[in-house]
Amino acid sequence: MPLQQGCVQVYTGNGKGKTTAALGLALRAVGRGLPVCFFQFIKGGGPYGEHLAAGKLAPLLTIIQTGRPGWVNTKDITEDRRIAQEAFIRAKELLLSGKYDLFICDEINGAVGFGLIDVEQVLELIELKPASAELVLTGRNAHERIIGAADLVTEMREIKHYYKAGVPARTGIES
Repeated sequence: MPLQQGCVQVYTGNGKGKTTAALGLALRAVGRGLPVCFFQFIKGGGPYGEHLAAGKLAPLLTIIQTGRPGWVNTKDITEDRRIAQEAFIRAKELLLSGKYDLFICDEINGAVGFGLIDVEQVLELIELKPASAELVLTGRNAHERIIGAADLVTEMREIKHYYKAGVPARTGIES
């Protein structure tokens, strides 16, 4: 049964767990038979564990990965911006298609922060969102205007992280 009313959720902050929280929501939605699109910005490379799991949850869970392998070239964002703009157009088309009850734009806040996507574009996406679709926007440093337009905002705050003790990203936990 589709959602009666969709809201806009933002998961932001400098702590670990924004993508993981969105994946948990996706798992819950799939468990209830809702079609989910998990659209990843600036996350090239992989595959990550969630991509491997998505195949087992298809056709209800679709994960779309965009971006270059590695991280954003902060010295010259030209190529990253081009890729992100193309990805944004595709994400907007998919959100407006009405095929998904839950649509997650993973790392879109980071893409805004790097100047790859304009905050006005994200605000337009929120405004155009179908009434029955849930929209989730993840990533650090969510713009105050995006926070203002959201129905729910959760901030993950780092208190302690094992990266600082030299523990690298671990397969199945961070990737």
